[in-house]
Amino acid sequence: MKQQKVAIIGGGITGLSAAFYLQQKARKEKRDLSITLFEADHRLGGKFQTIRQDGFVMERGPDSFLERKASAKQLAIDLGLEDQLVRNQTGQAFILKSGSLLPIPEGAVMGVPTRLAPFAFTPLFSLKGKIRAAGDLVLPRLSYEQDISVGSFFRKRLGDEVVEGLIEPLLSGIYAGNLDELSLAATFPQFVRMEKEHRSLVLATRRSRPSNQGTGSKKGMFLTLKHGLAGFVEALENQLSAVSIRTGTHVNGIKPLESGFRICTDSGQDWEVDSVVVTLPHSVTRRVLPEHPALVGPKESNQATSVATVIMAYEKQAIKQDIEGTGYLVPRREDTTITACTWTHKKWPHTTPDGKALIRCYVGRAGDDSIVDEEDETIISKVRKDLKTISRIEDEPVYTQVSRWKQSMPQYGIGHATWVEHMEKEIQNQWPGLFLAGASYRGIGIPDCIDQGKQAVESVWRFIQNRETSYKEQ
Repeated sequence: MKQQKVAIIGGGITGLSAAFYLQQKARKEKRDLSITLFEADHRLGGKFQTIRQDGFVMERGPDSFLERKASAKQLAIDLGLEDQLVRNQTGQAFILKSGSLLPIPEGAVMGVPTRLAPFAFTPLFSLKGKIRAAGDLVLPRLSYEQDISVGSFFRKRLGDEVVEGLIEPLLSGIYAGNLDELSLAATFPQFVRMEKEHRSLVLATRRSRPSNQGTGSKKGMFLTLKHGLAGFVEALENQLSAVSIRTGTHVNGIKPLESGFRICTDSGQDWEVDSVVVTLPHSVTRRVLPEHPALVGPKESNQATSVATVIMAYEKQAIKQDIEGTGYLVPRREDTTITACTWTHKKWPHTTPDGKALIRCYVGRAGDDSIVDEEDETIISKVRKDLKTISRIEDEPVYTQVSRWKQSMPQYGIGHATWVEHMEKEIQNQWPGLFLAGASYRGIGIPDCIDQGKQAVESVWRFIQNRETSYKEQ
């Protein structure tokens, strides 16, 4: 039987997951499969970049993943990294309002209140804003003939004040997006289901929360690896023994053939394969594929936002205002450069040596990401100015690191989910054996990307089986 050849384009977590689980599948089924992974950079891992220095564990990109989305934890187990998993410390999170840090009301889930007393007494909102939000308890179900924006949905249920003062900074922290342009169906479809089943969003969220038994402390929802998320990349690279990994190889074209595809690279060497998994950002995917109308999505889905992370390490005594908590979020209306700040030494104590403090700030959001193009010194100066005003941190940091992620946060515009479904069908009709996966399509979180890599493996396997069946019937 002819050896089937598969190319995986992109060596971020989606592509690496696809390569790993395809290798596992081939071994389990005892199939001789040729797998080649192409990565333009000279290193694998994409945004997974960990700095280990002087006892610090510092993440330039993502720092953790949600445990309830099982695929990332399962990947750690499959790689033999289960003993390296670390859970975050819980604590109070804050919202910046008029220059002051105010606690997020206890019981708020993604900004939706589930406990009325903390919400009723919070200084985050005016009495008028609280009364408007309470209207969710009596409002009828809203009818949707088409997809709507996240902002529109929450404004109708809870009012502008709660949206702009709490929900916007919470949810924008995930997508770095504009809530009034983000697709509800593509980002938070669970809220549509909750409203449909329970009518009131507040009641639905309250009923869906697990009841806390006993008097033990709250359990953190996030996991990471003890020595940083780069541990995933290192383990994957070590275990991909049946995969040919070609780093520093830029794919500049994928040409469909009568049977299969030609992978064209900047080295001048081409590869002919039977199936391709493309895990690149969609804007890059459009450049390497032939033109096709289905590849053009909603306006916002063709765009991406730039962000930057700013790591600052301090002597512990530099933190004059040592608030117990994990960090804070900043609504758009506040006059700051920072969009969010994590007190890493409190949220992830294992990352910071004794006597030190570690802070990670975020800058850049949809419609306001020009700061990312500034020089390091300018970004650091503006962030330090905010930290001095908000937290009274005046000392020089002992270490700083600015990491820019240009056009890295996909924006799921209204109609995004419908477009992705249509695009996938059209591509399979036009170019059977080619599959798209990654943050541009069905979720930007680490588990979402791993899930898409695994789904691509199933799609490739079905394609190979169907092709072989077709050969046998001829």
